[in-house]
Amino acid sequence: MVKMIAYCGLVCSNCPTYLATRSDDDEARAKTAALYSKKFGFSIRPEDINCDGCLSEGGRLIGYCNVCFIRKCCSNKNLANCSVCNKRPCEHLNRFHASTPEARENISKLMKQQYGAGGSSPDLPGEADK
Repeated sequence: MVKMIAYCGLVCSNCPTYLATRSDDDEARAKTAALYSKKFGFSIRPEDINCDGCLSEGGRLIGYCNVCFIRKCCSNKNLANCSVCNKRPCEHLNRFHASTPEARENISKLMKQQYGAGGSSPDLPGEADK
């Protein structure tokens, strides 16, 4: 399976919701719903566990992804992800990455791939020094 990295840096293709959707696995949906219900403290039903990934256009998205500011921002700017944004890191991305270090690391890796070892884009001088 091709790795799908969301605008924020999360790896959609590793997400249990995405995997359950791709395999149309009702047992995996039930397990994921129970996990999320416990982790996030509110009831999520197995039938709510459907997502085609953040980058899908017109596809199914789970809960918060439908209203995610980061997703909406990148989509409106036609950006592949936040690593190529000339306004990064913005407060929304910083706040999100505070609780998702794996997403922060993925964005950093993407920046290094695009801009070299320092990970700084030419239009954001000194960003690598932060």
